[in-house]
Amino acid sequence: MAKLGRRLFPHCSGYLLSALVLLVAVLVGGAPTTLPPTTTDSATAPPGTRAMWVWTAADPAAVVTWATTHRVTTVFAYVDPQVATNGDLPRLQELKRRCDEAGIVLDALGGEPDWALDHARALAWQLAVRDTGLFHALHLDVEPYALPEWNTARDATVRGFLTLLDEFIRPADQAVEVDVAFWYATVPVGDSNLADEVLRRADALTIMSYRDTATGPNSILDVGADLLGRAGRAAKPARLAVETQPLADCGYCTFAPLGAQRMERVLADVDRDAQRYNAFAGIAVHGYGSWTALQP
Repeated sequence: MAKLGRRLFPHCSGYLLSALVLLVAVLVGGAPTTLPPTTTDSATAPPGTRAMWVWTAADPAAVVTWATTHRVTTVFAYVDPQVATNGDLPRLQELKRRCDEAGIVLDALGGEPDWALDHARALAWQLAVRDTGLFHALHLDVEPYALPEWNTARDATVRGFLTLLDEFIRPADQAVEVDVAFWYATVPVGDSNLADEVLRRADALTIMSYRDTATGPNSILDVGADLLGRAGRAAKPARLAVETQPLADCGYCTFAPLGAQRMERVLADVDRDAQRYNAFAGIAVHGYGSWTALQP
């Protein structure tokens, strides 16, 4: 586990990574939760650890300047499956160079809901990413519940998603981190559930805990607690995540109406209280474009 922690979070000290080897069970439930007691060196990342999705062909200099200013240590940069021929490779090479100079980890971001059923497309993307030689790890954003088949053929869709994770070829030096909905434990998979089955396969999780308060009912830590606990028991690092895009159908799921200063205060509270969880690996912000557009 210490080796995996170093692969995913190379900037963490050995002292912090030792927590990954000494993980203990954390009791959580699906309902609003009492936080577990603080333990020494419990989390895998210190307060202030940030990651960031970059879905657009943004200017590398601007991305890295924003990242360094906002304590982002990992960037998930979208890679088109046609990266070798679509003209975007030089920009990604420049992004890699600047990230290396700034000490920022660069991971390849990709995913479509239908990858859960069309594995060939997913595996072709993975090979295209590997051929660039630019990326530290792979970051999968495959949300099978966005497919019509989630409602008409859920069992088959879930099996397809898990089989995709099984089939994903993993080079020895490249980890696979998976975006997950916080409610995956409510989806049965035989005698298990989707949360635990993804944890069996993934090297790390990013929990889409999209809420605009730190603690209390329906907060970031409330909705994220179940998967943080499961990740701890599975000895897998897990990030919480917040949204900055405007969402017309869920005002409390995003910081777009609240602004950057409010978000920073809330994230500081999350950092403080999430240190209780052995799996906690920092907070990912979705995403670069909308984050930079937040009002103060």
